[in-house]
Amino acid sequence: MSDPRPLSTRLVRQHRGVPVYGYRSDPATPPVSVLRLGPLHPPDLTPHIHDFPVLVHLPAEHEVWVVTPGRVVDIGHLPLPEASTAVFFDPGALGAGSGSPWPTWHRHPLLSAFLPGHASGLLRVPLPPGHPLWTEAMAAIDGELEARREGFQQAALAHLTLLLIDLARLTTDIPGEFRLLGEPLLAEVFEVIDRGFGEPLSLRDVAAAVGVTPGHLTTLVRRRTGRTVQDWITERRMAHARELLGGSDLPIAMIASRVGLPDPSYFSRVFRQAHELSPRAWRNQLHGDSHR
Repeated sequence: MSDPRPLSTRLVRQHRGVPVYGYRSDPATPPVSVLRLGPLHPPDLTPHIHDFPVLVHLPAEHEVWVVTPGRVVDIGHLPLPEASTAVFFDPGALGAGSGSPWPTWHRHPLLSAFLPGHASGLLRVPLPPGHPLWTEAMAAIDGELEARREGFQQAALAHLTLLLIDLARLTTDIPGEFRLLGEPLLAEVFEVIDRGFGEPLSLRDVAAAVGVTPGHLTTLVRRRTGRTVQDWITERRMAHARELLGGSDLPIAMIASRVGLPDPSYFSRVFRQAHELSPRAWRNQLHGDSHR
């Protein structure tokens, strides 16, 4: 069977033998993608992890599944009715801090629902009767991505935003145990990274800032997220690098300095490893797409 995931995702690593998928951040990849699911389009039923948000709409069941990033998801025992639809998206496209590491998303009004402390990595949200928004918006996103007319990415994001607003309203009464706010130390770690990634920042620096030993912090972060502290520092730097490459004419060397990697050659190596493109090629591809 071929891989059922959209081309917008890619295998980035393994965590204890479980594959971890990331959302492609190259300029050619739309920030939103749709995958039809059901008996005729079976999903991947093996345990896996996403590093990005996923929503699954089950119209026949009148519910939405919220898939938590960083948690092992195993839906092999959950039948998916015909006409179910999954939406994958790059949270960085939402702006306003959404490019920060996902453990700090509780600060973003449209992303907090993706941080439940549910061990299964899956939160089931019932939809009110006679609630057509999800069916209509999913179809609209799919149509925009299929037609690819001018402005299709912005239009798809607009429909996604409507879904996320509705999701936030539907989940305001979820009990506190379903929120990542039960992990105050972890939240503090990522706030330190968010504040300090533009300067020299190491595991020891972060550990000292939150008052624990580097060994304890390494164990905590790896157990909770499947990554190291340095991995998260690098991801935050790369997210800001993409913002600067796409939204400014700053030289590569200056961008490298602003994301805490003042050696341009080293910055370019790290960027290429994360994106399969050099910073210059990434910027050129973005500008080329924008002028089509």
